[in-house]
Amino acid sequence: MQAIHQQLQDTIQTLYRKAVDADQALDRLQKDSQGKFAAIFAEDSPFTTQAKRFGPYVEEIALDWQALKEMTEEEAKAALPALVKKIEMALTTVSQFQQSLASK
Repeated sequence: MQAIHQQLQDTIQTLYRKAVDADQALDRLQKDSQGKFAAIFAEDSPFTTQAKRFGPYVEEIALDWQALKEMTEEEAKAALPALVKKIEMALTTVSQFQQSLASK
């Protein structure tokens, strides 16, 4: 389980760096009166957070990861797929956003 936690930590750090860059780009878009939306992820997503920036979603992922570390191994194995799904969604979305900016 230690190797899984290390991989999650590395992935969350990567996600955090990408989220900071993406949030700065969103701030610039908003200053130009673009990027008008209610939240990054829809209400039916696995996230409980509803935000216009990536940072709060990364924070939710980090909190989930911290909670995972406090669980028994059986509980952690049961909770891990939901956390991985959130990470995958966040990484995919932030990458797509960055690609869309690069193509403009």
